[in-house]
Amino acid sequence: MKTAADLLTELNLLVDQAQLRHLAVAFVRFMMDRGMQDPARLFCAVVLTEIEARGHICLDLDSFAQDPYAVLEWDATIWNKISGDFNFPKSSEGWIAALNSSEHIYVAEHDAHQRQHEQANDLFSHLSNDDQQQALVLQGHRLYLRRYWKDENIVAQAIRARADNCVDVAEDDVRRWLDILFDTSFAVQNSAANTETDWQKVACAIAVRRRLSIITGGPGTGKTYTVARLIALMFALNERPERLRVALAAPTGKAAARLKQSIDNALQELARKLGNSLPLQELTLRMGAARTLHSLLGARPDTRHFRHHAGNPLDVDILVVDEASMIHLEMMASLLDALPANTILVLLGDKDQLASVEAGAVLGDLCGNAEAGGYSDPSIAYIQRTAGQFIAPEFYGHAGVISQQTVMLRKSRRFNGPIGALANAVNDGDADAANTCLRTSGPILHWIDHAKPAQLINLALEGRAGTEGGYKAYLELLKNCPVQATTQSQDQQSDLEHKFKEWVIAVLRAFDTFRILCAVKEGDWGVNNLNVAIEQSLHGQGLIKRDSEWYAGRPVMVTRNDYNAGVFNGDIGLALPDVDPDKSIRVYFLDGDNLRSILASRLRYVETAYAMTVHKSQGSEFAHTVLVLPQDMSPVLTRELVYTGITRARTHFTLVSPVNQIWKNALSVRTLRASGLMVALHSE
Repeated sequence: MKTAADLLTELNLLVDQAQLRHLAVAFVRFMMDRGMQDPARLFCAVVLTEIEARGHICLDLDSFAQDPYAVLEWDATIWNKISGDFNFPKSSEGWIAALNSSEHIYVAEHDAHQRQHEQANDLFSHLSNDDQQQALVLQGHRLYLRRYWKDENIVAQAIRARADNCVDVAEDDVRRWLDILFDTSFAVQNSAANTETDWQKVACAIAVRRRLSIITGGPGTGKTYTVARLIALMFALNERPERLRVALAAPTGKAAARLKQSIDNALQELARKLGNSLPLQELTLRMGAARTLHSLLGARPDTRHFRHHAGNPLDVDILVVDEASMIHLEMMASLLDALPANTILVLLGDKDQLASVEAGAVLGDLCGNAEAGGYSDPSIAYIQRTAGQFIAPEFYGHAGVISQQTVMLRKSRRFNGPIGALANAVNDGDADAANTCLRTSGPILHWIDHAKPAQLINLALEGRAGTEGGYKAYLELLKNCPVQATTQSQDQQSDLEHKFKEWVIAVLRAFDTFRILCAVKEGDWGVNNLNVAIEQSLHGQGLIKRDSEWYAGRPVMVTRNDYNAGVFNGDIGLALPDVDPDKSIRVYFLDGDNLRSILASRLRYVETAYAMTVHKSQGSEFAHTVLVLPQDMSPVLTRELVYTGITRARTHFTLVSPVNQIWKNALSVRTLRASGLMVALHSE
């Protein structure tokens, strides 16, 4: 009979063949040192460690038993050999039976959805609640690493509690203010004869009645426009609005800056419209800048723990969080743990975008029923009383308390042209419709199929006809840098500093009009190689002087949070000379209208960013976006990735595909991350 030591030998061979990460073997050794010797249990630990790196929260034993190749992403011969040699179970019941009797695995109470099935099969007849902080947790047919199981439970319990926690509002006041904040002519038209629903108005009505609301929708559907009116509504309904503490946050600095800028613009417009009926301008000045979630929670160097938690909660009455699709499970658990019970939490995001880089797809789980609505009779009656909106029968139902607090914005006011049509076709997985959009919508859309590297490099330098873009545009501005004279008066110095700041902002904005987004990091069509090739071409044409690591015009992306330097993962800046030519190069970052800089020598974790991954682009928009697909299929190449890349474009989009079949294949693959969050949210 094969032993744990035999399994370890096989696993080390797989590491040598680059089929398995060293971390998986290290975790097996860790479990063996603690007494786990059963090969089947140890192998589950291996699989769990591997899939965690691909964003899965747990190992779904039903899916694993049904299609181990898809879960492992191994060649069938590898799995067949190991499975046969060690006589692994062939069914989910077999795997559960192998796991649930181990003292090294905590068997948790399983969800109501699975209880009847599992009891019928007598799989948990000796269910143990002896929690000894084991590293692995089995709950129903899902196996977890303990920290993810704990985070999932924190999120599920907190979300349900907030969705159940009512806010005392006067419905007549809600209706009156909604009619003021939104176009009342639309409300009059919205009747049985005209059944178009103003979902933005519905979202505001829904949000003020509970401690949680979720607003999802694609680009241009008006999520921040809606939230600006929601903030105004909450000010209007509050007896002491001047004391209302409102905070804005997002996962990245870029996304936070965009949120603040969008809401400020919308609130200024509202302030002009409302006049003296609500001192909105004075009230919104108290909100302050939007912050990253790390900054909001008080991240501390060298630890995953935050300054704010249940014992030291955030001091906020209303928290609006944008780009919620980027929030991974651990961060969401930390955020919810730090929120007081009476805080109103509003989550914004596009459920169809890529999920977070780290484990979990929280917004996707929360919005699982968003298209269908699933509104109960009491919810529909409330919407009609407060928002005066007709809800079509197709959105009736009772999909659970979370669905009652979720609104999907369905009408795009910005992406109703070719870019929107392409994004919708991709979201539907309709390759034929997507191809038609690309072929017939020039110059807004352009497809470089059967692409060669030289075509992409030329595009990066020159752009293409009829569009903004190409990096030559921002590099030409480098020649106009204001330089400090040898002697000058104080007034001249002040004027020079003002001109220099304007120049820096102009260069940064010119750079942000164009961006190359890649699906992968490695390979001929990956971020790393393309950055080198673009850099060499720019140097060869004399547009940059790459005589050292830090040169004027170098774009960089921060790859790790550095709280001492005040920069965060995903921040993008440009290395530019100082106004004083004798001083060192600084890196400048632009967040909305806020310009900040840091000495280049202080940035330890950065990489050149002429090209960046689609994942890193979330929360950003560029006038002209170029999406580059690889020549071979990759696990990361999915419909969600393509959709996210397309929706980064404001006015023009270019697809670059060396192999056309890869484009078609990508649209057929959906991201499915294993978790128990949706079940936990909706279990009674």
